[in-house]
Amino acid sequence: MIEEKITALGHTLPEALPTKHAFSSVLIHDGIAYVSGTLPYVDGKLPQTGQCGKEVTIEEGKRLAEICILNALAALKNELGDLRKIKQFIKVTGFISSADDFTQQGAVLNGATELLINVFGDQGKHARSGVGTPVMPGGTPVEIECIVAVDA
Repeated sequence: MIEEKITALGHTLPEALPTKHAFSSVLIHDGIAYVSGTLPYVDGKLPQTGQCGKEVTIEEGKRLAEICILNALAALKNELGDLRKIKQFIKVTGFISSADDFTQQGAVLNGATELLINVFGDQGKHARSGVGTPVMPGGTPVEIECIVAVDA
C-alpha cells in the first residue's frame, strides 16, 4: 500500500489542509488532477523561511520539497479517497525562492522527485520544471504544484 511505503521511508502522510481561498486544492477534469501550489506546512506553519542559497541550504530545500509533495499527496487523498487511484504523475513544477546567484533549483526539486519515485516507482516518474524566484508567499523557500493522471 502507498501509505505504508511512505511510512517505511520515514515520512508521515499529513492531514489535508483546508483551502481558505476561492480555488480548489485539487481539481479533477477528465481523469487529470491538477494540484494547486503546495507549501511545506507542518502543523499549519512553515518550518523555515528564506531563500535557497542564502538562509536555506540545498539539503534543507530538498527536505522542504519532500514536505510539499507529502502535503500534495494529502490533498490528493482527500479528493480521491485513496492514493491507489493515482495512475501517473505527469508534471511537477517547483518554485524555489532563490538568492541572486543560486542555480541549483533542480537539486532542491530532487527532494520531491526522489520521494515520488521511491513511493510510486514508474508511476512517480514525471516531467518537471524548477523555477527560481526571488520572493514567495509567506517567505516559503519552496512551493510545488503537480498534474496527475487518476482514476476519478
